[in-house]
Amino acid sequence: MSTPGHVVFDSDDLDRTEEFLCYSYAPMRIGSGSRDAGARITRVATETVSADELDLHFDMSYDVDPLGRICLCDIEAGTIEDHRVAGWTESADFAPGDLFSFAPPDRPYSGRICRARYSITMLDPAVLTRVAGTEKPVKLLDHIPVSAAGAEHLRNAITYLRDQVLSAPDIGEHPLLVSTATQHLAAAVLTAFPTTASEERAGSDLDAHPQALRRAIAFIEANPHRDLTAADLAQAAGVSSRAVQLAFRRHLDLTPMAYLRRVRLDHARAELKAAAPGQTTVTQVAARWGYTRPSVFTAHYRAAYGELPSRTLQDISTKSI
Repeated sequence: MSTPGHVVFDSDDLDRTEEFLCYSYAPMRIGSGSRDAGARITRVATETVSADELDLHFDMSYDVDPLGRICLCDIEAGTIEDHRVAGWTESADFAPGDLFSFAPPDRPYSGRICRARYSITMLDPAVLTRVAGTEKPVKLLDHIPVSAAGAEHLRNAITYLRDQVLSAPDIGEHPLLVSTATQHLAAAVLTAFPTTASEERAGSDLDAHPQALRRAIAFIEANPHRDLTAADLAQAAGVSSRAVQLAFRRHLDLTPMAYLRRVRLDHARAELKAAAPGQTTVTQVAARWGYTRPSVFTAHYRAAYGELPSRTLQDISTKSI
């Protein structure tokens, strides 16, 4: 779907549940020996990311074709047993508190869900590559997070994206906010799991020259409203993503994303200054410029300009009276 959507599925008909799962994920076959096949599934989604909560009141076997997406599972109750992925030498079992990747996007998998309540978050693998800024597509090297802290950070990113961003009734009006939260989720995935991104060291110090920096800056200043990553800046500058990172560090002592954030803050400040009384709010301006949390916007704004954004808006409103 091209715009955020909210779907609720509630049924005790196994055939209907299979049909919904096939439509929402990938072609699959499910089976259950139980007469009680109650299932409740809620979904919020955009083109690149979806976040589902599932509550199955029965034991269900599954056999799923490749999803084509990064698929993260977080179990709250029940178990997932005998989970097998094409290419694995052994099966795996998962219990409450486990957060893991179901399977690589290009591999089928099978197993059994036992009266479980869990969440499924799916992400377009291309987003990982864009956020990592690598030349080659990023792949996960394991299905288990590298640490408990990484798993918890990822869980928080999923919860925020699902409950605070994708579930907002007017979120379709704020594409930059959605893309920012999606990039944050991708960054959390890259931190939580071992990936091929950490193995790639593209670019060289020789490419981190002032001309590349100027081209990247010009691209940022012409496109601050767009969903930009280091990979986009590298393409505009004609060098590798690593070279762009080095150029900003070497010549400005900033990351590319920090520079982009400052440009967006400048635009937000201009918008607050130009606003007529009662025309807008700080929260609305923050959302338009990609800030998922108004408190973070306020902190960044105050650090940059020495005043609160509400003061900027209030001063202009007072002068207009």
